[in-house]
Amino acid sequence: MDRPWYKHYVGDTPKEITLPEGPLYKYLDKAAEKYPDNLALFYEGVKINYRELKELVDRAANGFAKLGVKKGDTVAIMLINCPQFVISYFGALKCGATIAPINPLSMPKELRVYLQDTGAKTIIVLNFFYKVVEAVRKESNLENVIVTAAWDLMSKVKQILAPKIKYKKEMKEVPPLREGDLLWNDFIKDTVPEPPDVTINPAEDLAVFQFTGGTTGIPKAAMLTHDNLKANCEQCAAWMSWMAEPGKELFVAALPIQHIFGQTISMNLAISWGCGIILLPNARDIENTLKWMDKLKPTFFPTVSTMAIGIYSHPNVGKYDITGLKLAIAGAMALPPEVTRKFEEATNSIIIEGYGLSEASPVTHANPLDKNLRKIGSIGLPFPSTDSKIVDLDDRTKDLPAGEIGELAVKGPQVMKGYHNRPDETKMVLTSDGWLITGDIAKMDEDGWTYIVDRKKDLINASGYKVWPNDVEEVLFEHPKIREVAVIGIPDEKRGETVKAFVVVEPGQTLTLKEMRTFGKEKMAVYKVPTDLEIVESLPKTMVGKVLRRELRGQTE
Repeated sequence: MDRPWYKHYVGDTPKEITLPEGPLYKYLDKAAEKYPDNLALFYEGVKINYRELKELVDRAANGFAKLGVKKGDTVAIMLINCPQFVISYFGALKCGATIAPINPLSMPKELRVYLQDTGAKTIIVLNFFYKVVEAVRKESNLENVIVTAAWDLMSKVKQILAPKIKYKKEMKEVPPLREGDLLWNDFIKDTVPEPPDVTINPAEDLAVFQFTGGTTGIPKAAMLTHDNLKANCEQCAAWMSWMAEPGKELFVAALPIQHIFGQTISMNLAISWGCGIILLPNARDIENTLKWMDKLKPTFFPTVSTMAIGIYSHPNVGKYDITGLKLAIAGAMALPPEVTRKFEEATNSIIIEGYGLSEASPVTHANPLDKNLRKIGSIGLPFPSTDSKIVDLDDRTKDLPAGEIGELAVKGPQVMKGYHNRPDETKMVLTSDGWLITGDIAKMDEDGWTYIVDRKKDLINASGYKVWPNDVEEVLFEHPKIREVAVIGIPDEKRGETVKAFVVVEPGQTLTLKEMRTFGKEKMAVYKVPTDLEIVESLPKTMVGKVLRRELRGQTE
């Protein structure tokens, strides 16, 4: 296969990566050996260095083993971004367990699916969400429930004050602990820093069950091996290492680390480099993010475009110095040119768009970290050791030539083994020779630059014309009154479907349908211009900040 993208790699970025030996947690062991006194985790004023983190992880592994956790078991983690997540994650891996990271905002119906599918016997849950676990316990295989509080690893003073002041409202809804369940501090205090002796086959043994709606919206657990996750770390490192200094960088973990993007880029990559991680528990609290960026001067910022918008448009952004950043890498959704420009002006950094999906650990493409070489509007080039092609929408065995629109397919060492317990769905997305069919509509030019057109399921068919929401949103983002926008198709008697825009306007502004249509007609074909407008205070988003178009469609039905 011809790989024309190699010639656009920056500097000495390698074409292929080499995987280090051993399981994923070896990254942590090596960081603790090489950088024992380096900051590993920063959380609400608490600092944990790599020596301390390794000891806590080894204690957790010892504790899990005492509870009977063994190789092949599943340990669910239902936490916000806090040290206990990192400690539990690596501690359970050291027992040979598979991690099931769970969105802490999951409702009982969702949690039931996650626990039943993975057969999890152990869960670590934040006390605020304990009642959700209680609601589904009888329908699960749970034997061990470990309950932790956001303040468990804070200073003694904060441990006393936090539940009475900061979290007073949330504490009112926390039910009493069921007999036999463990508090985190009790779980960890009777342990020694001696993990069990477990043999891991990194190429075959599963490290993570990563739940994803995939192309159908049905929750499925992508089976990611230790090597899948290590491969993506090495690919990210190869892409960024020329502007990174191991042991010296500081990462912002505002993206939820239960999500694969935050997990790989904010947590695993940082640990593989022996770098610090600022754990921020609430991605929507932009003021808190700005405060710590000003105070701690982080250098790497994994983000999404909605978070980038929140940063530069925050009314108090001028009070904070956030110019210490070197790099922001944005994924999960399109990064409009206007967002790129304004974020770089505010932070004096470079922000690049990348692309990934849970099934690929997640990153497969990114723009070069060079303002002269990147192509704004593109997801960039395939990563080292990653192949990419465009296949026909109706016949995935047919490869399309450069410039034609089809479905993006990727192949590489970061691609999952398949979906857990779902062989039919696995066959729908994984070919017999290892290609992952992504469900994203894209085109690739002759040099390998790839452009996402949209999700296959989001295509709007208006009077026989194909309208891709991303195309329309990118244009409307340029309107000075529009802060955020999402576009969907809605039923229409004459056109079959017509285009509707949901818009968050800039503070103090008003926007009419006529204004928006006049603006749109100047910049795109008339059949793409929305015929319906709804002004909203906010757009529905995932914890990562990805706009949920399916919820908007649900509101119009």
